[in-house]
Amino acid sequence: MMLKSYGLGALLLALPTLPVLPPASTPAPAVAVPAAAAPEGHTADQIGRFLVRFYGKHGPSDHDRRHHISQVLQDRQLTNTESDVLLCAQNEPLDIGVGPVTVAQAAGVGWATVTTHWGADKTDTFTAYVRLDSKPIRVDDVICAG
Repeated sequence: MMLKSYGLGALLLALPTLPVLPPASTPAPAVAVPAAAAPEGHTADQIGRFLVRFYGKHGPSDHDRRHHISQVLQDRQLTNTESDVLLCAQNEPLDIGVGPVTVAQAAGVGWATVTTHWGADKTDTFTAYVRLDSKPIRVDDVICAG
């Protein structure tokens, strides 16, 4: 039995046909691309500025507690009288710092770690969440670290 030998021509015929591309020096035709719509909701910068103002140095004002938190947090505070659900604490901190804001457009939320300072180098942290579509901007949820 004799094996047939196929030459390079047969191999080339077996390869799929590829499209012919213009030379690299030929400019691609211009395609009209619609302008991207502005992202919906608050930006990381807006959320960060809001949280810094909202928390201040010692915690939210009575006005902010009434007008800039979600109904879920208002209800949670009514049922949790032994601690402040916005500060994850029982007392007023000596100082408060807000970390960088992360925004998840697909989830419609932004968040930042908030650090409360209690003296003698004691700190606590929690995460404050803001819905990107909240009008007016408000704290939607707070998750305590411990």
